[in-house]
Amino acid sequence: MLADTWHLFHKYMIITMRMPLWSLFTLIQPLIWLIIFAQLFGHFVQAENYMDFMVPGILIMTVLFGSSWSGVSLLREISAGTVDKMLVSPVSRVAIVLSRVMHSAVQVIAQALIILIVAWLMGSTTSMNPAQVLMGMLVIFLLGVGFAALSNGFAIALQREEPLVMIGNLMTLPLMFFSSALVPKQFLPDWIQVISIINPITYAVEAVRAALAATPDLAVYGKGLAIMLFFAGVTLAWAVTAFNSLRD
Repeated sequence: MLADTWHLFHKYMIITMRMPLWSLFTLIQPLIWLIIFAQLFGHFVQAENYMDFMVPGILIMTVLFGSSWSGVSLLREISAGTVDKMLVSPVSRVAIVLSRVMHSAVQVIAQALIILIVAWLMGSTTSMNPAQVLMGMLVIFLLGVGFAALSNGFAIALQREEPLVMIGNLMTLPLMFFSSALVPKQFLPDWIQVISIINPITYAVEAVRAALAATPDLAVYGKGLAIMLFFAGVTLAWAVTAFNSLRD
């Protein structure tokens, strides 16, 4: 299974490197938020350094925008007959799913690093310590796996590109707004604070924020990392189950 996963992952990465503009395209909206909205909201949100506060939220936004397209590419492979060929081959079905979500997660890590560098060039004092950045990227990787798996599961359940894109678009911004990604939790309305408790984005943002702080908060980071492990495991199991139903 590991050999199959690596082979397929390598294939997807080669395809991505041949089309670098597509990966850059998914960075447009997070960059707009970072460059424009950080300047606008900074005057209204009571945070010591709003740019530093917002950067982890923008990193998580990058994950959502990037990983939500994973299911779309799966549907296109199904339409092209590529998946049918895989299903009749000896390739492990688990490897097919794992390779897809890992490819998506690695992509969003690369995109998140670009966002982090742009933020630093704009004057953010977010920690660029390699160990702390690695801690943050681990959370981003797990969230990327989770949402890529979710996107693939929805793709198989819906079997159509249009509703999948619509669900992806409808989920992304509400998940961001119903968390502390853009606004400190204490300034959120009470009912949004309640929703944020069950929102995985809340814990991902807080974990990345804790990792990239001047002094990392290991308790907050550990809690967020554990929740991301659970989230990625559950969504990955669902995606594998959904994929197994394709020919059952």
